[in-house]
Formats: sequence, structure tokens, C-alpha cells
Amino acid sequence: MEERRITAPVRRPTLGGPVSRPSGASRARILAAAAALTVSALALAGCAGSSEQTDSADAAYVTPGKLTVATGQTAYEPYVINDDPASGEGFEAALAYAIADKLGFAADDVEWVRTSFESAIAPGPKDFDFNIQQYTITDERKQAVDFSSPYYSAAQAVVALEGGPADGVTDIAGLKPLVFGAMSGSTSAQTIDAVVQPDTAPQLYSSNEDAVAALSAGQIDAFVIDLPTAFLATSQYIEDSFIVGQLPLGGIADEWGVVLAKDSPLTASVSAAIDELRADGTLQQITEQWLGAEQDVPILQ
Repeated sequence: MEERRITAPVRRPTLGGPVSRPSGASRARILAAAAALTVSALALAGCAGSSEQTDSADAAYVTPGKLTVATGQTAYEPYVINDDPASGEGFEAALAYAIADKLGFAADDVEWVRTSFESAIAPGPKDFDFNIQQYTITDERKQAVDFSSPYYSAAQAVVALEGGPADGVTDIAGLKPLVFGAMSGSTSAQTIDAVVQPDTAPQLYSSNEDAVAALSAGQIDAFVIDLPTAFLATSQYIEDSFIVGQLPLGGIADEWGVVLAKDSPLTASVSAAIDELRADGTLQQITEQWLGAEQDVPILQ
């Protein structure tokens, strides 16, 4: 913006004579000029403020003008199809792009990075704006990272091999003699301890893949995992396997939230985006599209 400087003429008084004052018309012109200068100054200040606000908003993101989203080193179905989150195919991939849209980002402005499960929830700076990777919201994890409002509540399910010790089990009492496996630190492991309370301490593994391998090798009788993954595991990855049933919550709510850096300036806006998606029905549509194939699975009592 260009600012014009207007100088009103000044009449100097003669020695001992009266001071000459501008006429009414002159005063009007001076007031108008002053007003113009004030408007110009305010406009300049407004431009500066707008620039500062834009800079501040960009500074909240890892890369200005981009939304950097993280998922697992390997992203599994039905959360990401073919390990390609940029396709937008899969429950969490589709949800990430829906959140991006609510935040004002085009699909082309979304960039994906990969993290391990544990590194993403460890204390310290992050190389992502948010991470979506089936993270259960817990008070312990909140000490190191922020969570958005929940976007999914998952049931826990027991998976076993046909003809094995778990085949024919219909209640919690029948689960107690079994040797269980689960991923260490997971809600699944907590649910085994709280709900099943088996006679033998469960075997804990660093990944679900290790638990699957142990089941196939006969080292455990069954393992516990969230229900959507249980459907995928039994239909595609574990031969001759089946879902024994769902486990009651037992006071352990498995609600998943988007992970952000501790005290991230984006936490409130990401939560608001998820809440809007829930309110306008988009979240339900995404859930039904990618997780709606779940059959009626009995809850073991």
C-alpha cells in the first residue's frame, strides 16, 4: 500500500501581530487529510496483522502450507489398503483426508511419513502434524503426547485355530485354561488380564505379527486383537483360524485418537475437525464403508 503525505500550508505570524488561522474550508481539508492518513495507517497495520496471523498459522505445521500425516512403517488393512495411505483407501487413510479437508487442506497438500508404533508416542518433537495408527487413548500416553477426541471405539476379540484348544469355547470360564498372546503394552494385553484373568500369564510380543507366528507354531492357544483386525487376520492372513468371540470391555475403553506432539497448537483444531465429521455423518459413513463388513460376533460372558 502507498501512503501519501499531505502537508497543510502554515502562515507564520508577523512580529507582534495576531496568529492567522485557517478558514473553515481549510480546516475541513486538514481534517479530511488527517482522516485519510489514519485510514491508511490502519490499513497498513491490518495488512501486517494478516501477514503475522498467516505466518503464525503456518508455523503450527511441520511444513508450512502442508499437512504432514504419519502412519505405521507398514500400514495394514482395513485401515490402509495396499500399504498406500496416499490413495485415501482404508478406514484411517480416508479419515485422514477428511480431517485434512476440514482443516482447509487439499488432498495434494497432504504428505505422509512413517513411524514405528512406539516412537510416535515417545516424548519429544515429532516430524508429523498428526499420527493416525489405531492408538488407544490412555492417561499414561497423555503424559508424552496429545490426543484428539476419539474417532473409533474398538472391541477386543479372541482369535484361535480351528481344532485347537479354543475351538468350542463359548464363555470366559472356558478361556481361563488357555495360553494367550498379545502385543506388549496394548489394550488387548490389558483386556486379557482384566477380563479373562487366565490361569497362565499371557505371552507378550513386540508386534501382532509375532503373536500370529506364535499361534501358528503352537506356542499359544489364542491371541487377542481389536475386532476389525481380527476379521482381516482370520479371512486373509491366518489359515484355518476363526474368531472365538468378543471380550467384554471390563472397564477398559478402547477409544482411538489421533496422536499429536505434546501441547501441539493443532490439537484443538484436529479435535474440532473430528467432532464435525462425527456431527455431519461423515465419520459414520467412513466407518461403515471400511469396517462395516463385521459380522455379529458373540460377546463371551
